[in-house]
Amino acid sequence: MPQNVKYSHGVFSKQVLANTLFKGDPNKALVNRAVGIVRTQFGRRNFHSNFPFGSTRRGWRSGFGSFSTDGVVLGLILTNVAVFLLWRVADNRFMMRNFMISVDNFTSGRVHTLITAAFSHIDAWHLISNMVGLYFFGTSIGRTFGPEFLLKLYLSGAVVGSVFYLVYHAFIAPSLQAQRRQYMSMHPSQVPGLGASGAVNAVLLLDIFLFPKKTLYFDFIIPVPAILLGIFIIGKDVLRILEGDTQISGSAHLGGAVTAAIAWARVRRGRF
Repeated sequence: MPQNVKYSHGVFSKQVLANTLFKGDPNKALVNRAVGIVRTQFGRRNFHSNFPFGSTRRGWRSGFGSFSTDGVVLGLILTNVAVFLLWRVADNRFMMRNFMISVDNFTSGRVHTLITAAFSHIDAWHLISNMVGLYFFGTSIGRTFGPEFLLKLYLSGAVVGSVFYLVYHAFIAPSLQAQRRQYMSMHPSQVPGLGASGAVNAVLLLDIFLFPKKTLYFDFIIPVPAILLGIFIIGKDVLRILEGDTQISGSAHLGGAVTAAIAWARVRRGRF
């Protein structure tokens, strides 16, 4: 396993958690502090009345057959868990070639890593943090727009997050490294990344964009509108990039944020 692995961390690392309170910091690289999200003060019924797309949503659900939101969420979680377990039994070289994203991997023809890396976790807390975020925010999005919308949003966030990661390591990271005269044991094109946060970030931030007035409690104490926390999340990822995108990949996170913004714009126009 290469030492310079970059993680696309989950909602715990962004200090967000839905409808549940967690404390503890077993791994400072994964989580700084937690935020408990309480019940929204901006009801779902109000949202439905403002956006008259009920018939469209019914069409999505009927077209998706017998799948339900809970089924899609469970399927995504089980797939992530299965890949996590695969890291324990499969050859590491096989896993690194096929379940981690890097410029070298992609240019070698392993295009599938755009998606497979987003289902890949090595650290248990990394997996848990992403899956808890997917469960709470994914369930909210899926029950609002249907399971097919949720699945497409998740996969789009995964791919766009991976693309942002590749662009950063192909063009921006080498330039920053040269400007700062930094020495790295690996060239940026070789640095692999993995994790579902591009996908989870897309789901999380879309929920925030749609319900910006819901109340969030920062550090369990300070109530803030969701949109302020969304701005904080995005700003922190931009700062990570400016600081070199070292251990936690802000570039992949921003890919998820862009996916959420596009999805939000399409929802506003009734094109979801």
